[in-house]
Amino acid sequence: MSTLLELDNVSLKATTGNHLILDSISLSVGSGELVALLGPSGAGKSSLLRLLNRLQSPSSGVIRFQGQPIEAIAVYELRRQAMLLNQDVRLLGMTAMEALHYPLVLQKLPVAERNRRVAECIDMLRIPTEWLEKTELELSGGQQQQVAIARALVTRPALLLMDEPTSALDLGSASRILSMIKSRIQEQGMTVIMSNHQIDLVKEFCDRILYVEQGRLLSDKATSAVDWASLRQTLVDADLKEREDWGEDFD
Repeated sequence: MSTLLELDNVSLKATTGNHLILDSISLSVGSGELVALLGPSGAGKSSLLRLLNRLQSPSSGVIRFQGQPIEAIAVYELRRQAMLLNQDVRLLGMTAMEALHYPLVLQKLPVAERNRRVAECIDMLRIPTEWLEKTELELSGGQQQQVAIARALVTRPALLLMDEPTSALDLGSASRILSMIKSRIQEQGMTVIMSNHQIDLVKEFCDRILYVEQGRLLSDKATSAVDWASLRQTLVDADLKEREDWGEDFD
């Protein structure tokens, strides 16, 4: 398995003060891995994903993508190959069908290829025909999330970064989507890093678990090596502590 992504002693400071949002993160991720990023609220998971897409820049350390420092890669090219799917998805006022085609239009793919990829994703994700002419104002949060995942997958990125991609979905829909993503990884060698609070899904589908707390990478284990009962309790305890620290302002 070839290395796709490397982080070497990466830190990120808050914009005000000297608080570290991420503290000396080092790891490598290989092609074809499905990696879960776990940790309590405020641990730095979303910030880490944003660094990998250059929506933020590290205060120190080096991030390499496909062997190159990411700042040496044109932003457009990086984001085409390392796509970030935010939790707060937007269809930009388009219908679902227009949103699915839009990134492929930007890539200037032939119409026949665009139609083939979109039809394939609609079928694999079982997106109902009646959704396709609706805008985000007419779709529920879960429906928008499924369309946004399909929109990301049609572009076939080398690295797909997902921030709580199934947060608005019921367990059955979330499981079906992650199963499809897993099959895409096996077919195309795509790599996925996702934050996800649904532990049962992570346990079933992911190859590897990264645990982050207070900006530090505390654990990096194969899924089979994780003590799941202990991890669940660690997450509960960390969230309770965070709530105590923030009081009524938490969330």
